[in-house]
Amino acid sequence: MDLPMSYGKMKSLILNIRNEVFTDMKIHNQHVLPSFIELPNISSSIYSVELGSRLHGFLVACPPPAPSPPVSELVIAAADFQRDLSLWNVNPVNGGVDAKKLFDPHINLWIQDKRHDLLDFCKQDKVKACGVGTQNSTTPFIDEMFVRLEATINEYQIILCRWPEYISLLENAIADVEKATVEAVEKQFGDVLLPLKDNLTNKIFGLKYVQRLSKGTVNTYLVPDELGIFLNSMRRLLDVLCPKIDSQMKSWSSCIPDDGRAVIGEHLNDVKVMLRSKFRSYGQAIVEKLADNTKVQSSTKLKNIIRDSKEAESDVQSRMQPLRDLLIKTIHHLDSVVEPTVFVQICKEFWERMGQDMLHLLEDGREKGSWYKGLRVAVSILDDIFASEMQKLRGNSLQRKDLEPPGSIREIHSMLCKDAHY
Repeated sequence: MDLPMSYGKMKSLILNIRNEVFTDMKIHNQHVLPSFIELPNISSSIYSVELGSRLHGFLVACPPPAPSPPVSELVIAAADFQRDLSLWNVNPVNGGVDAKKLFDPHINLWIQDKRHDLLDFCKQDKVKACGVGTQNSTTPFIDEMFVRLEATINEYQIILCRWPEYISLLENAIADVEKATVEAVEKQFGDVLLPLKDNLTNKIFGLKYVQRLSKGTVNTYLVPDELGIFLNSMRRLLDVLCPKIDSQMKSWSSCIPDDGRAVIGEHLNDVKVMLRSKFRSYGQAIVEKLADNTKVQSSTKLKNIIRDSKEAESDVQSRMQPLRDLLIKTIHHLDSVVEPTVFVQICKEFWERMGQDMLHLLEDGREKGSWYKGLRVAVSILDDIFASEMQKLRGNSLQRKDLEPPGSIREIHSMLCKDAHY
């Protein structure tokens, strides 16, 4: 059966009957018939019942598979016919055309089927088929998925503007798909995420995720390129793709009656909260690994540096050199594997984390007055490393707030000022 042709013929039938009723109205308004004969009501009751029956039988015999253009045109023609009868003050009749009732089971089925199709695309064989990296240094899967989500929204636009009560149903389906997309990306990069989820046990990493700093003795965590792609992908979901879908859904808010019952975007917002939480957790886990790197060798441990330093500033600077080299190397490597906004975020969190270690030393060493000068020099060096290297690598793309010391560092400066008498 040629679906476009069949649906086109049914649409033509509706338009023809609509024109017949309109003609009857014109005849009635010319007062050529007795006043007690309400021709539009008489003819429309017959037409509407017959058309309702024909439409129902047609949809059973030729069910619409999706809101394709021919199907949407038929939906609109039926809804317009029902609306026009009401506008013309034609009395409704039992068994007449009720467009929403006729198409309701099909619309619900379309959304369910689309949800299943999109969830099926989240299976790992299809995710891997999309490849790993793109020009955005993200997994191509997320862009492909969101192209499909945008197409879905556009496909349903005519239906949803006519009957906005289906917006919530479609939003739920899209929210489920967005959650599945995040889970699929996590599975795709499961190998590089595994070390981050294992903070409480011995650090056993795959060889490709470990850099050997000195032959056979010291291992330190190195952020792999694949992990950079994962973080970039999560950031792109948060900053670009999810907000774009959210904006499209909210553009229909004018279609929804202002009765306070329906809130567009509530389910999509839950996904954003979940995604933001995951991204923050992975970032913090990476920072913990990088902070652990500074404790692998005694020469880069802050406590050892401060404890063994003499009061001379030059001695502190000299002892800080191995840590400075490690931090600079780490910052430069981060810049090579993650995009700028992710780079700035992780650097700031790493700076904060190093500040926390120094803050603990400051709190524990209040009775060791000789530590204070060393701590003052060390925190100054730490500030210079992060601020200058971020500035060197990112330049004018940085905002002023990006170079401001994080909370733990500001607290250290405050404590050192208060205890200046040491």
